Amino acid sequence: MTRIAAIIPAAGLGTRMGADVPKQFLELDGVPLVIFALRRIVSCSAITDLFISTRADDIVSLQNTVAKAGLGLPARVVHGGDTRQQSVANALAQVDPNTEIVLVHDAVRPFVTTEQINRVIAEARTRGAAILGIPAIDTVKEVKRTSLPEDMALITATIPRERVVLAQTPQAFHYSLLRDAFKKAQQDGIVGSDESSIVERYGHDVFVVLGSQRNLKITRPGDMDLARFYLEQERKESARPKSEKKS
Repeated sequence: MTRIAAIIPAAGLGTRMGADVPKQFLELDGVPLVIFALRRIVSCSAITDLFISTRADDIVSLQNTVAKAGLGLPARVVHGGDTRQQSVANALAQVDPNTEIVLVHDAVRPFVTTEQINRVIAEARTRGAAILGIPAIDTVKEVKRTSLPEDMALITATIPRERVVLAQTPQAFHYSLLRDAFKKAQQDGIVGSDESSIVERYGHDVFVVLGSQRNLKITRPGDMDLARFYLEQERKESARPKSEKKS
């Protein structure tokens, strides 16, 4: 059987949300965001193994929450780390070495679609590494911090928008490629902002599959309002007759 493992790093503190609980445990329509994300991942029938990394204090409660969610696919909750990279590495260490593809998805991206997941997996199979991403809409500036106040910066360059995409998840890789890149990063003391940045650093091409604005990462308080709007839109779309959907 072809094995495709999904890793959900869920060990962050989410300090920018200003909430009493980490953002992955905030509830949307009475359901923790991490469960929304997990449900989207298991909607892809190609996924065979599921791993969730979280803080030691949250392991038992998350195990119980996942069990109650009835995902239809067993999930292994593992001890996360102080960084996203360490959380993913801890889960990656538990992945069966015979796995073909490893997919990593943010615990706070509740609106990824099954089609997007399938497309990223397909491209990773063909090309070795693929992520979701969307084109930048705003003008992008490169800046440097100086002795200015902390809410200011000096512009050093304007980057053409056609050369920029905003990375999303899931991000998918051949198992051996991600494993080897993570081993080298650990040896070299490198910390990347996401999995693709680590793979890129060691010379492998990473390809971008078009994502969507709806596949937002919930990071700030206002994002929850947007998430509630998207959820309502999804419900309206699913309630429309099939004849209207086709038109």
